[in-house]
Amino acid sequence: MSRPLVIGSRGSKLALWQAEQAKARLLALNPEIDVRVEIIKTTGDVKTDPLSVIGGKGVFTKELEDALLDGRIDLAVHSLKDLPTVLPDRLIVSAICQRDDPRDALVVHDDLKARGGSILNLPEKAVVGTSSQRRVAQLKSLRADVVVKDVRGNVDTRLRKLDEGQYDALILACAGLRRLELEHRIDAAISTEEMVPAVGQGAIAIETRADDEFTIEKTSALDHEETRLCCLAERAFLRSLGGGCQFPIAAHAIIDEEILKLDGLVSTPDGAKMLRAQHAGSPDDAEAIGSSLAAQLIDRGANSLLNP
Repeated sequence: MSRPLVIGSRGSKLALWQAEQAKARLLALNPEIDVRVEIIKTTGDVKTDPLSVIGGKGVFTKELEDALLDGRIDLAVHSLKDLPTVLPDRLIVSAICQRDDPRDALVVHDDLKARGGSILNLPEKAVVGTSSQRRVAQLKSLRADVVVKDVRGNVDTRLRKLDEGQYDALILACAGLRRLELEHRIDAAISTEEMVPAVGQGAIAIETRADDEFTIEKTSALDHEETRLCCLAERAFLRSLGGGCQFPIAAHAIIDEEILKLDGLVSTPDGAKMLRAQHAGSPDDAEAIGSSLAAQLIDRGANSLLNP
């Protein structure tokens, strides 16, 4: 009889969707294994302050990692964009699942739908909800007049606040809306040329103990090579800049005709000053590509933008 596998997950509807997807795939590959999901509350779930106040690094992952380290769970399922680029000792990412749509989504209030789905079509001084410094910076770069208002809570809560008229528009992740069968709420999928996504956006990571060979063997079958290589480049870029989700840093990689192409961006929080560049090479050199692109932007003054 095989040992059971316990999956750790945050309790939000989206996090549980991701955990249940991982569970379903593990059971499809290993029907003889007992797999169950255990809900664990994280700092980011409990505290409602802006992420910039409570600290971005690990606020949605630390308690899950603690549960892994003390053996309460065997694997943690994360939105990769929430997972810090430096993991605790004894933990590894054993799989990065195939990426969904990495783009940001514009969701507008019903009263504004006739204007068409575009950031440029929002009314002057429109109130836009987001808790992401990356989105704020790029939004203000595109439309300096808009009023950015912090928004926290799960996707349903954010959409309710929009529908109540607290915001004129929200910027959310396409992938999250699609997973929750809310794709019809997307008024525009913002192109990656217009707004560079968060590092790892749209991808799901499986984190395990480095010495747990059984769990590593079972979960590694969920890995998607192209997604993993693109995300390795993006995460190396972010790690080399020393940033996390509380900084206005963005990166997006694709593999096109066997070439990995990475687009990276660093900005001041208000979007007034922005550096953006691209780097490409062999997918086998994914992390080196990310580090090299970060070095390029550092040479151009990225550190002064992040630490004014």
